[in-house]
Amino acid sequence: MQSVWTLLSWGPEGWLDDIAYGVFITVSLAAATLPLGLVIGFLVALAKQSNEPSLRLAGNIYTTIFRGLPELLTLFMIFYGAQIGIQQLMRLYDPTAAVEVNAFVSGMIALGVVFSSYASEVFLSAFRAIPKGQYEGGYSVGLSGWQTMRLVVLPQLVRIALPGLANLWLILLKDTALVSAIGLTDILRQAGVAARVTKHAFLFFGVAALIYLLLAIISSFGINAIERAVGRQQVQR
Repeated sequence: MQSVWTLLSWGPEGWLDDIAYGVFITVSLAAATLPLGLVIGFLVALAKQSNEPSLRLAGNIYTTIFRGLPELLTLFMIFYGAQIGIQQLMRLYDPTAAVEVNAFVSGMIALGVVFSSYASEVFLSAFRAIPKGQYEGGYSVGLSGWQTMRLVVLPQLVRIALPGLANLWLILLKDTALVSAIGLTDILRQAGVAARVTKHAFLFFGVAALIYLLLAIISSFGINAIERAVGRQQVQR
């Protein structure tokens, strides 16, 4: 029987290189999903506070759907549904066409829409926390709507929304484990493969748990640094 240190070593007899690759995939997926979720969430928040009833309705429907569905089900629907939809379209031109959807892209889209549905509520609460006088003050000094948003509203919005968005980032890091269900070689999948092959399930799933905790701790330090930087900018203003 191989020793623990051999199993957790680099090279052909160890699994550390495979787990390290899983960490790379996990962090890459979370980092790619974050900007997508933030942009969509911000746009949905704008729609939900719009004066146009159709935009408000669309925003409410969007958040109701993706906050109501389990994340794993959303992932399956996007991964398998997109594959079926694209394949049916391709077969209009080539009946023998076969399409395989990339698991990383599917995971990014699925996690992105779920993240954005929650982020939109954080942004919406931040918008409502900014007094209307801030908008009126911007207009009174000759700023356009876009300039008021960029120079007056956004700096305050970021400061107010940051704690909520930080919590969503930590949730996103954990939710990346779901992509192992569609074959993406993230931390959890690599740990699962190692556990099945070596019969040391507790060891490798324990290592995976420690890695997720370490990523959360590192993220917390990064979030605190960002909050301090934003706070200093507000003081300078």
